[in-house]
Amino acid sequence: MSGHENIVIISESRENYKKWSSLAQVSCSLDILEQISVVGMPMSHIDATIQVHQLTSHQDGCLPVSNNGVCFIKSVDMERMNSLEVVCVDQCDETNVNVMGQEQIQKIEQYFYQGGKIDWVNLWLADRNQCGEVIRRDAYAEINKMLEDLERSDSLKRSIENINIYHEPGSGGSTVARQIIWNWRKKMRCAVVKQSYQATTVCEHAVQLWNYKEIDKNPCLPVLLLLEDCNADYQDDLRRELNNAVTTMKISPSKLCFIILCCKRSLDPERMCTALPLRTVGVTHKLSPAEKKLFSKKAGSLKLKFEPEFILTFVLMSEEFEQSYITGFVENLLKEIDHSSLQTQLIKFVALLNSHIENSYLSVSHCEAFLGLRIHLDKFDKTAKPSTSTWINEVRHQTFENSLSEQARYFFIQLKSSETHISSVRIIHHLIAKEILKQLSSYQSQSEIAMSLLQDKVLFDHRFGRDDFRKFVRDLFIKRTKKSKGDPNDSWFSPLIEHVREKEDVEKAIDLLKLAYTRFDEDAFVAQQLARLLNENKYFEEAEIWAKRAKSHLPQHIYILDTLGQVYKKWFYSKHDAICKKNADIQPEDITDIIDTALKGITAFRESEKCPQSQMVCLNNSYFGEVDIGCRLLELLSNVDIFSTKEGKRELMDYLLTDYIPEEVQKPWQKFHGLLKGMKNSIRIALECISDDLAHFQNFASEEEEELAEGEPETVNNPRKWLLRKSAVYAKLFFHDIQEDEASDANIVSPLMRQMKIFQLGGGNVTTILYLLSNNNKRRAAAKLEEIINLFPTDLNKDLDQTELINFIFCQIALSCASPGSGKLLSIEELQNLCRPFCNLKKTVLPETAYFLLSLLFWPEDSMGKKPSNTSDVVTNAIKSLQRYTEIKSAASRKGRIFTHFLLGKARGLNKIVHKTTIEEFCKGTLSERRLKWQGGEVWTNPDVVKELKRVTGYTENGNLFVQVSDQSNIRVIPLFSASLPNSNENVTFYLGFSLHGVVAFDIKVAE
Repeated sequence: MSGHENIVIISESRENYKKWSSLAQVSCSLDILEQISVVGMPMSHIDATIQVHQLTSHQDGCLPVSNNGVCFIKSVDMERMNSLEVVCVDQCDETNVNVMGQEQIQKIEQYFYQGGKIDWVNLWLADRNQCGEVIRRDAYAEINKMLEDLERSDSLKRSIENINIYHEPGSGGSTVARQIIWNWRKKMRCAVVKQSYQATTVCEHAVQLWNYKEIDKNPCLPVLLLLEDCNADYQDDLRRELNNAVTTMKISPSKLCFIILCCKRSLDPERMCTALPLRTVGVTHKLSPAEKKLFSKKAGSLKLKFEPEFILTFVLMSEEFEQSYITGFVENLLKEIDHSSLQTQLIKFVALLNSHIENSYLSVSHCEAFLGLRIHLDKFDKTAKPSTSTWINEVRHQTFENSLSEQARYFFIQLKSSETHISSVRIIHHLIAKEILKQLSSYQSQSEIAMSLLQDKVLFDHRFGRDDFRKFVRDLFIKRTKKSKGDPNDSWFSPLIEHVREKEDVEKAIDLLKLAYTRFDEDAFVAQQLARLLNENKYFEEAEIWAKRAKSHLPQHIYILDTLGQVYKKWFYSKHDAICKKNADIQPEDITDIIDTALKGITAFRESEKCPQSQMVCLNNSYFGEVDIGCRLLELLSNVDIFSTKEGKRELMDYLLTDYIPEEVQKPWQKFHGLLKGMKNSIRIALECISDDLAHFQNFASEEEEELAEGEPETVNNPRKWLLRKSAVYAKLFFHDIQEDEASDANIVSPLMRQMKIFQLGGGNVTTILYLLSNNNKRRAAAKLEEIINLFPTDLNKDLDQTELINFIFCQIALSCASPGSGKLLSIEELQNLCRPFCNLKKTVLPETAYFLLSLLFWPEDSMGKKPSNTSDVVTNAIKSLQRYTEIKSAASRKGRIFTHFLLGKARGLNKIVHKTTIEEFCKGTLSERRLKWQGGEVWTNPDVVKELKRVTGYTENGNLFVQVSDQSNIRVIPLFSASLPNSNENVTFYLGFSLHGVVAFDIKVAE
């Protein structure tokens, strides 16, 4: 063939090519061979690559492959991955510009600059110079560099990476995200996640996309997944599922497989960037000097093609959303507006929704009904022929457009959902919506607009798009803002109700919620919000009525019952403060009504605690409420005249703890004696329930909890600290009558007073004991633990009840973690001996903490033996008992993430027990960075962690993980984080953790 110029060598097999090329070098140099050879690429990839470069028409999409070519992806395969919108290499290439025409291209461009979401065809047209270039904000370059660094980095630690974009609404953040997807679609496989699907389904489809038509999984290109405005739980769930999938496929943990590009709206992006500095970019309305030049130039060119009013969102961005510009624009349009017209009322309704409810809209069908167009349009539809549907839609569109006032045409942008195909309208920007409401407030306030909206029978009776409409309007009255979702603050009520009660009048807010209650068919949650509003404004009698009304609709709903408790709690606090301010002697009959209110609150909280739904809640707020009321009520009782002296306090203790009833309170408190005498135990039980939840689960609140719960800041953000503080308050109430010198000798003090003093110091339950280890000053923690241990009597087995003995042993373990050389420490053998009675109580139900101690203390320091031993039997029985508890509480185990307290170390004795805070100290960085290290498994590669912890040998069988205890028994281990199990039955190694659910595994690896 006259030389090698006309020859191309193709070999799918690298091995065959290697053998052949060694022979071919006799007549041709290796350099020349490499120039004319295509090696390791399947013929299907070569075929697809040639077709794409020749611009051959084909029906299937194209994906990039790891050998620098492309492969075809069948449309039927893309449809099977229905949880993803796959963005192909040749996306939109089937578009015919000549058929589109300039008018349609201008419409696409105008829609985007008017405030609509950018479409792929928009970017495709810009690439081909068929429309103006889309400006890239500075954030684009930042994210692009992050991706380039991830793509070429040789020192990657994680197979799943996150990049976060937080953007102010209308600042172009979602455009930046889609530009990234568009421009990386040839280097990575890209897709937009449809969040209507569960994370497990998205993960399954993402894995299919990742290895689609790839021969070898290891060099596969990463998949770039775009998540838009998702909640943190969904993002975490998807990351966890992807991690598990990667581990199951035995892919190297340092191989980059998936990048989650998460784009979220936020009213304070800069704060979110500070909170999450690792690969987080903020996009705000403020432009950099370079961006100002680009926007100014672009605005000039757009004004030559479009009227400024029809590219308003872009003009606003060019002006950095300057308030004076927004005010001037809206003021100019509203000058000639007819305040009595239906069109103006429609603008107000949409502005109200868009101001307060993210992503809200009003369907065009609703607008047509409101404007009275439906009668004519329905007649037109009936007479039209089916073959003319496109023409009919155009006529309908023009009819609707013509019915709008000039102001409405400028303010509204029409949208069409790609999923539901429903056409809708919204105000072009939420800042414009807010300004419209502000400027029209002198004619109609927000409360009056909301009243009109609720009373509009046409809108509420219209069936098309009814569910979305009702949801948006209902959210106006009950949906609160949350910092965790990027809002500037945590609101106590919905933004609309907050505005009305602060800027207008509380009575108007109350009237609004009453009307909303009726409109939404006596909605229990609207009644709950009304009760909360009345309670906040100290209309306690009416608040009680509405809380009870909400309860009548949902008598077993945890949050509604809790709201009733909160009403009584605040009412009780108000009465308590009023009587204390009088500075007069308090007689028993003076506080009868106050006690009654307090006990009603406690009763309501207890009803909430007993709800079946409470098993699904991470932290039941009602326990906190019961403790708060109980402690303050006991404090009030101690101020009653007969109990206010030192002798009186002793008499109060006798009243509360024995059958004794003082004559002075016999008659006034006759309805309350039973409940008051049970206060000590009931408060302690509530504290123990809070401790139990905190010992089992990590802090975690679901969306429903964030929306409906009424937790105070400390109970939400730092419940362990609250528990430590309240335990001390509770203990002090029963410790008044003991002198300090008496309390110093543990053998003299009565059992009750010893318990209360231990409680006061933080030794009353497992959670507060272990919380002491969170103190960064380990010396201080050790000193506190030693002080607690000093209070226990010498003869532990004789003088302590079961709970006290458990707490003593936990104090010993905690002290060992804080100060391994402390003179107060017992040996592990001594602690094991203290635990042995637990093993002998075969038919007695022990607390979970007892089994937890047995699993901790008796876990062997060396490998398990083949023959059963006393030690292995103790560990096996203890862990199986913990797992039985978990099975009984199967619903409860789903309400939060398992809390691992300790891990198994390489040291011996008590030092083998390593508290989680020790591992966390090795992980440097911000809270979000440390969280990612735990989730991604990076923590287990830290040299200090590797040095500290011991790897345990186990095996997998039928999707479960076990540790062999002896020839006759094994222990099931729960895998956590990215430690997913291999598909086949394998011998594995892992780090072992101890939790109240049983033993857990981290960093599972197939044994070499």
